[in-house]
Amino acid sequence: MKAAEFLREIESALEIGEGSLPEGAALADLDFWDSMAALTFITLADEKLGLNVPGDRIAGCGTVGDLLSLLGDRVTP
Repeated sequence: MKAAEFLREIESALEIGEGSLPEGAALADLDFWDSMAALTFITLADEKLGLNVPGDRIAGCGTVGDLLSLLGDRVTP
């Protein structure tokens, strides 16, 4: 799956506008990024990519790009 497609899946699940999750965005600057958004990320990584992403790994991310890096080769540019 392409990274942009995965981000659109998250945006849809969070009911936020398309393009609201640019890769360079700092998570701390996103009003909607909270524990429920992180749980959504974990759920979609599992459902769409078959990948188990631990919450503590998400907590260590500073940007949207950092989140995508947790998905490894399951997403492509």
